[in-house]
Amino acid sequence: MSSKRDAVLTLLTTDDKPTTVPEAYLKLHLLSHRLVKPHEINLEGIFASLPNIAWTSDGPIDLDELSEKQLEARREGRWLNVKCIDKFPVMTDYVVPSGVRIAHTARVRLGAYVGEGTTIMHEGFINFNAGTAGTSMIEGRVSAGVFVGEGSDLGGGCSTMGTLSGGGNVVISVGKQCLIGANAGIGIALGDNCTVEAGLYITAGTKVTLLDENNNTVKLIKARELNGQTGLLFRRNSTNGTVECKSNRSAIELNEALHSHN
Repeated sequence: MSSKRDAVLTLLTTDDKPTTVPEAYLKLHLLSHRLVKPHEINLEGIFASLPNIAWTSDGPIDLDELSEKQLEARREGRWLNVKCIDKFPVMTDYVVPSGVRIAHTARVRLGAYVGEGTTIMHEGFINFNAGTAGTSMIEGRVSAGVFVGEGSDLGGGCSTMGTLSGGGNVVISVGKQCLIGANAGIGIALGDNCTVEAGLYITAGTKVTLLDENNNTVKLIKARELNGQTGLLFRRNSTNGTVECKSNRSAIELNEALHSHN
């Protein structure tokens, strides 16, 4: 089957919020082509500018036309595969960044920024306006607005809250050389060299017991007070269930951060 379609040229002279479909798709392409990074381009209100579309093996189809197109394909002896119904298409249908491995392409939306050297396993997911700076292992969820630093590992089933989850305005991010364990999650930003124990979900309001290098209690705080700090190890005490935070062995700045709360 062949068809010819008119080309449409879209130019952006200012970085205003997208109000038309071409503007929205152009900005998503800029992200997936690595021409801009997450949060470097205005995507405010993008959902309102994009309709739900059936993304198929014959390309995008308006939902009102989908049944007719399916019947037409069957009459021609073909099968029309509807891959998803969404405002955002699969990234790799339009952009395939260099130097990446994506085990399940349907789990990476157009508008994802996937840094060179990144591996995304079958259960990994990267939303639009989110992604990885470079070599990383993604086996969990990278929500919209979250950017993951070089060398970090998001374990199987783990999750990151989106930037505006819960009505807040804190930008959630993951620094360099971080590990978020399997089925763990974060609702705060992690600095470099941080670890979150498997199964532990840290939200901004989680009460955290700070420990010094001898495992003595320093202070009880809320996790939001540790937002963006480097060298943190979050764990749950297996005896009493409290959430604890102390220095990562590979970190060099945490002790100063801990003792500033003395």
